[in-house]
Amino acid sequence: MTMRRPWIVVLSAALIVTLAMGVRQSFGLFMPQMSMALDIGRESFGLAIAIQNLLFGLAQPFVGALADRHGAGRVIFWGAFVYVAGLILAAWTGSALGLHLSFGLLIGVALAATTFVIVLGAVGRVVSAERRTLAFGIVTAGGSLGQFLVVPGAQMLLGELGYRLTLVVLAGMVALVAVLALGVAGRPEGQSEGPKQSLRAALREAAGHRGYWLLNAGFFVCGFQLVFIATHFPAYLTDHGLGLAVGAQSLALIGLFNIFGSYIFGLSGDYLRKKYVLSGIYAARALVIILFLALPLTPASALVFASTMGFLWLGTVPLTSGLVGQIFGVRYLSTLYGIVFMSHQFGSFFGAWLGGLIYDRNGSYDAAWAASIALGFVAALIHLPISDRAIARLEPAPA
Repeated sequence: MTMRRPWIVVLSAALIVTLAMGVRQSFGLFMPQMSMALDIGRESFGLAIAIQNLLFGLAQPFVGALADRHGAGRVIFWGAFVYVAGLILAAWTGSALGLHLSFGLLIGVALAATTFVIVLGAVGRVVSAERRTLAFGIVTAGGSLGQFLVVPGAQMLLGELGYRLTLVVLAGMVALVAVLALGVAGRPEGQSEGPKQSLRAALREAAGHRGYWLLNAGFFVCGFQLVFIATHFPAYLTDHGLGLAVGAQSLALIGLFNIFGSYIFGLSGDYLRKKYVLSGIYAARALVIILFLALPLTPASALVFASTMGFLWLGTVPLTSGLVGQIFGVRYLSTLYGIVFMSHQFGSFFGAWLGGLIYDRNGSYDAAWAASIALGFVAALIHLPISDRAIARLEPAPA
């Protein structure tokens, strides 16, 4: 392996996430047009996004195991194919069921195969442990760069072309992911950390570690908060008279500021204890939401909120995945982090679906905002007792 090879993998992984997550983060903008065209309520549209997030999570351990066995490139290639099919089907569906199958089932599975779990597993195996969390932060920032670049473009296309042709254009962008899969292609090499271990033994080891379950619980909260905001924030602003343009600008700012947040939090994970940084991120999110709701809602306050929340947005990804690799090693990182990410997507399901359900029942998002605040403080607390030492299998023998 040449010295450039790790950075080829990091760059390819970052571009894959840029496209896959950038397109995905634009879906909240489609709610007004698609709800009207298909004659469905926000709960039904939110359910499609909820199904997407649920499948995104449920498929994660399985595609992670495939990547750990056969390599990330193959998994990403086929994931891109399914992603394109889902977008094309969504463009021409005429019913809520079709939306649930396309936006929900197909794109949910495709996201599992083309985003963080798969690419971070490939990156973790070629980057040294001392720079691993920083590399994870760089790749994670790719998702935010995609949000910053794709969301405004999607908003412009929606106004000019309508949602059907916009989805076709986005499908063309996702097709590039299949080409970029070559940059992370190749079978995983043999285990290099500690004694050899089977996948079954790795799963038993993680299941017996209390910190692993606390990471699962914390990532549930992350999913709830982020997907509630990504799915419903543009509509929330529209309800208060600010318009869809402010919603699109807010989503773009979330992406822009998370480029910096992902890098900084990824870098911090190589120097500070990751669990304490994670605890601080969750507490800060809750405080930012409280302040946003307490102040008068204006375009300026919405954009400031989006920028601040964006800085905190995906900083949890390099830290959480970094903790999994630090504790258990990287041989089965895609599988073990895939399970943690599945918990994230369970939270995402409830953030998308309950947000719509609460609005349709109560006419406001107040209860959903309150849940985001309470869960943020809970997540801040449960990270503190995590034992973040490498397990005995990975620790060097005493001299």
